[in-house]
Amino acid sequence: MNNSDETDPTSSDAIIPADTPGPKGSRALRLLTALLFMEAAAMIVVVVVLIVDILTLPAASLASAIALTVIVAIGAVFVSAVAIGALRRQSWVRGGALIWQLVQIAIAIGAFQGTFAQPAIGWALIAPSVLVIVLLFTSSVMAALARPQA
Repeated sequence: MNNSDETDPTSSDAIIPADTPGPKGSRALRLLTALLFMEAAAMIVVVVVLIVDILTLPAASLASAIALTVIVAIGAVFVSAVAIGALRRQSWVRGGALIWQLVQIAIAIGAFQGTFAQPAIGWALIAPSVLVIVLLFTSSVMAALARPQA
């Protein structure tokens, strides 16, 4: 039996910063991860609704409906990957999460405008996006998601 894994500085425990409280990280990191998982779940729900709509409602353009569903499904996979990456404390998560929040803010701005404006949807998209952006730049999240020094 080899016990070298317990004291090996290259083990996965060595990449977690020493100043990060607790085994699961800071509260900010846990909140960030929870928000990302909620956004991923919301995207999955949207994909299911779009699929049900394609199957049950007549579409003006079936090709456009399918294309929209595929694009939203790709977004759902992306947000799910970012959420799982945050759970695993991957360093690339900050960039992916920031890009996703900017996409959500752009969609929210569109929800406030036009003939079919839906301000409630706009606020539902902007509020968590701003919170996630703030969390991404807190020192505890930056430390927890920092690249390990070689």
